[in-house]
Amino acid sequence: MASPGDAADAHRRKYQAMAASERGVFDSWTRAIKNFTGLGLTPEEQTMRRLQQDFKRDLTDCRLCEKWRDELLAASPSVRFMADHLKSSGVTVSGSEMPCMNCDEMRSGGFAPPNQIQLCYNKLFGKGHMETTMVHEMIHAYDHANFNLDWANLEHHACTEIRAASLSGDCTWFQEFMRGNVGFLKHHQICVKRRAALS
Repeated sequence: MASPGDAADAHRRKYQAMAASERGVFDSWTRAIKNFTGLGLTPEEQTMRRLQQDFKRDLTDCRLCEKWRDELLAASPSVRFMADHLKSSGVTVSGSEMPCMNCDEMRSGGFAPPNQIQLCYNKLFGKGHMETTMVHEMIHAYDHANFNLDWANLEHHACTEIRAASLSGDCTWFQEFMRGNVGFLKHHQICVKRRAALS
């Protein structure tokens, strides 16, 4: 009966007996299978594989975010409505003012004065969520352009958060149902208060 060591020696001899071109094909297939499964990789190779997978996932998510952003800017009634009102207030709204970025905080977007709207592609759950986020942040941009907001003033900040939570669609019945918050009496007011405080 052959031992595992004998079998390994037999495989080694077969490998050494291969022509150089066959060995190259065999090696490339072996590398591909190792990278695909993660089996047989050294700890350093496993770390590199994880980093490459994270980078690919990040790049895919970012490109999807940019695609959705451009589609919403072109076709979403609520986003177009806000874009038109921002334009009449002297604020240009385009993809370059709405970068898709990886965010650490628990937020799906943000507004950075004077007119940059940030979209957190790693926190968006779908195109509908992105639409609501864009409208929410566009309301902040509109308030900033038209009402001389002082973001360090808590009353000003609370006012714009209440407006954004109320008007953006953050508190639709479906959105609240998806968050596990179902209510019928004063549902909108309760949601707006909670969402504004969270923001």
